[in-house]
Amino acid sequence: MRNINEDTITQAVLAAMAGCNNDRLRTVMTSLVQHLHSFARDVKLSESEWAYAINFLTEVGHITDEKRQEFVLLSDTLGLSMLVTTQNNRKPAECTEATVLGPFFVAGAPEYRNGDDISNGAAGLPCFVAGRIRGLSGEPVAGAAIEVWQSDEDGYYDVQYGDSQDPNVEFQARGRLQTLPDGLFHFRSILAEAYPIPHDGPVGRMLDALGRHPWRPAHLHFWITAPGYEPLITHVFRNGDKYLDSDAVFGVRSTLIVDWVEHSPGIAPDGTAMDTPFYTLDYDFVLNPVAHGS
Repeated sequence: MRNINEDTITQAVLAAMAGCNNDRLRTVMTSLVQHLHSFARDVKLSESEWAYAINFLTEVGHITDEKRQEFVLLSDTLGLSMLVTTQNNRKPAECTEATVLGPFFVAGAPEYRNGDDISNGAAGLPCFVAGRIRGLSGEPVAGAAIEVWQSDEDGYYDVQYGDSQDPNVEFQARGRLQTLPDGLFHFRSILAEAYPIPHDGPVGRMLDALGRHPWRPAHLHFWITAPGYEPLITHVFRNGDKYLDSDAVFGVRSTLIVDWVEHSPGIAPDGTAMDTPFYTLDYDFVLNPVAHGS
């Protein structure tokens, strides 16, 4: 260990982990060390560049709090989140594709009944969402739990407003509901709009330096769970959005692109008389059964 040089240091680090009793940890850390050392050699990493990288990661940590997850943004914008999601959610082609969770999911959103308005005052044109959840064989999935969340017309999620939000309104444009006995669900929300991910921090500076934009195409998040089926975390994207082919987090899949249909003032699907234009969205989800013995 006293005469380690740039050619022998990798093996020295690996040898130092020989006492690790966790096989998976040793596998992961061995590969990580090998790839990091190979990267440093490949690009001939300078001391100033490594110091800059450490400062960058430190800033990512400092700006992260309970309402903003800059590390998730970093992972998302480097494509790592979607890579991990894809390789861990291989399903039959008939199943709904998974995509990234994103940094704005919030546990403990309010429960709603089918037909309720989950927008809770969030700004945006009315949108009536409906669909069915079924299994791979076509069977309706009753009682499936659905978490849904989205940004408002200005491109902000409720948690991004912080202290400026009405203290009497904690959750907007997000909620939980369950499918009906026939697998159907329906609720009222607002029209999904494109928005930029937070780019006033280190990840935003990285995107600028790389000549990339921070925009995501308009979408609605879903997290669906039901006994006997694999969980599904996905988005539904609004057809026609100009950012569908350049999503900042690489989350778009063609099977998840859907028409949001515009309607003139009139009677909404729930029977409400609307004096403004409104939209409808219909999308069915197909869940993958849990493998036998899982």
